[in-house]
Amino acid sequence: MKFFLDTANLKEIREIAEIGLIEGVTTNPTILSKEGSGWEKGIKEILTIVKGPVFAEVFSTQAPDMIREAETISSWNDRLVIKLPMIPEGVKAINALSKKGITTCATLIYSPGQAVVAALAGASYVAPFVARSFEIAMDGIQLIEDISNIFSMQEVETEILAASIRTPHDAVRALLAGADILTLPYGVLKQLMGHPLTDVTLKKFMDDWSAVNR
Repeated sequence: MKFFLDTANLKEIREIAEIGLIEGVTTNPTILSKEGSGWEKGIKEILTIVKGPVFAEVFSTQAPDMIREAETISSWNDRLVIKLPMIPEGVKAINALSKKGITTCATLIYSPGQAVVAALAGASYVAPFVARSFEIAMDGIQLIEDISNIFSMQEVETEILAASIRTPHDAVRALLAGADILTLPYGVLKQLMGHPLTDVTLKKFMDDWSAVNR
């Protein structure tokens, strides 16, 4: 079980990294655009903060272009994982890149079949989208469970990286369903650390301690 942080915000990454909870960071073009630091610069800055894998996504949709972009990105650091969309051209690129020893993640997974194809193509990770599945009346947790069952039965080594998680409840459910890794927004990860009853009970303990030591 591993936690990744799904952000390109350097302040958030530093804060959570200092706590010692995350083993990696995932990004996408949307996340990077929000920070305004530039694609390459943003990725390289993240690499200076975390010691684990950092995921960077290609921005083309044709296999030759994806492969070129992936080779460029991976040349920056051997801890970079290349995210490719789960489309036929993406599968072609994953196959070619895996043969070159470049670590890949098939993203935008919405069916067990897509996950199986990605694994067969050589993807090291598959990223099923939980909350976005629910938005189109699909069960994102069942999706993870189905992928996990298939991978277990077939002894597939590809890791399941649960993405698009918007609540602590879904984070826990994704783990119960068999996700190997959760990539979480900063806010969700912070919520996982706390609980209202923890705060109430702690306050009572502190008040009682103060009363005893007057």
